[in-house]
Amino acid sequence: MANSKGKIYSINTSKEKGVPKQQVPHAYLKENYGIEGDIHAGGERQVSLLSWEAINTQENCPKVKKKGIKFKPGDFAENITTKGLDLTKLKIDDKISIADKIIIEVFQIGKKCHNYCEIYKKLGSCIMPKQGIFAKVIKGGKIIPGDSIQFTL
Repeated sequence: MANSKGKIYSINTSKEKGVPKQQVPHAYLKENYGIEGDIHAGGERQVSLLSWEAINTQENCPKVKKKGIKFKPGDFAENITTKGLDLTKLKIDDKISIADKIIIEVFQIGKKCHNYCEIYKKLGSCIMPKQGIFAKVIKGGKIIPGDSIQFTL
């Protein structure tokens, strides 16, 4: 069975679009808005998630290894990097609980790559269009790395 419980590995934000996000020690998810201080807040895709496991899989790709590229959380412009949670099992409208108090709802799975991000330019492909999860904030609050994150199948 898919793992429906994990933790927040990293929280990442940026002030501009099309660049890797930088890790931050905490963030505040605001209802119907997203992560305060992030460029993507306020739109339809308020919060983005990607698993650390998916990032590691990308890093083990022969093309990536050949170029000697090492990824860190936020390189794929995800807001929340998860660990130990199988995001591939999520569907539209599924609810995700963070720290047993915050609720986000899956709005979109994957996305169209806009003008090719930096990862695409380096590698010719990117995992966010297929594996990125985009959610809206239903119930907000403060999050920190290590917080539990789970969904119900």
